Amino acid sequence: MAVPEAANGKKYQDAMLLAGKKFAWQPGPRLAHADDLAVGQTYLDLYSRHHDPAMIAPIRERVDAVMQLPDDAQKPLWWWCDALFMAPPVLAKLSKATGERKYLDFMDHEWWITSGLLYSPKDSLFFRDKSYFDAHEANGSSVFWSRGNGWVFAGLARVLAEMPADYPSRPKYVAQFQQMAKKIASLQGADGLWRAGLLDEADYELPEISGSAFFTYGFAYGINSGLLDAKIYRPVVQRAWQGLLAHVYQDGRLGSIQAVGAAPGAFTPTSSYVYGTGGFLLAGSEVYRLAR
Repeated sequence: MAVPEAANGKKYQDAMLLAGKKFAWQPGPRLAHADDLAVGQTYLDLYSRHHDPAMIAPIRERVDAVMQLPDDAQKPLWWWCDALFMAPPVLAKLSKATGERKYLDFMDHEWWITSGLLYSPKDSLFFRDKSYFDAHEANGSSVFWSRGNGWVFAGLARVLAEMPADYPSRPKYVAQFQQMAKKIASLQGADGLWRAGLLDEADYELPEISGSAFFTYGFAYGINSGLLDAKIYRPVVQRAWQGLLAHVYQDGRLGSIQAVGAAPGAFTPTSSYVYGTGGFLLAGSEVYRLAR
């Protein structure tokens, strides 16, 4: 949905329209699982163009049901950091589409529960989930997974893009976004990219493209929206984009993407997965805006 019109974006948007119709605008089957709500981001983007209520009725019904679930202090609704990309932008977009503040307020409530559990203010990074609090890299550093933090950084960008400027807690999101940006930029490799384990670059031979793509997206969005200083972060984006392009291979594949997982792991240059390509397209959409 992010591909610009100038890059034949209509072809992809039309494909997503057909997909939405094929799935009757339904979310995934699991009621409380954020991953199964993520497709709602596409449905809501299409709704903003076509204004057909049928496009968002099932997502709205699902969100209404999730909002009735009781809070569980031992296992929050969004208990792993990736969830902050999957569900919160749906709630922010739904609030904007319907004009109902309750969806944004619910998102805000749940975001800070998850952040309170998994965000390390000392490190300005998110643990993947609480099972990693005591995990360590080969050099003794804490384990902070590139893609997990990429999901969060991109999730912040997508929430901020929909959140009203006067929303009471917006400054907290901006502050977290800026804190993460400063830290992530400091960990950028000489090739412009980031390793799967953010705090132990030496232990990972290859850069990890999915996390790097989400970081690039977040940095470019931050500059475009005035949240990040272009003088500081534009060079970060330029290096990162050149690094990403180096992993688009002759057969058209985007490689060096870690497989589905929950922590840094092994992969090869030929490893390619759709979420990495999606992150690349998001990054490209904001780099395109920045270049213009």
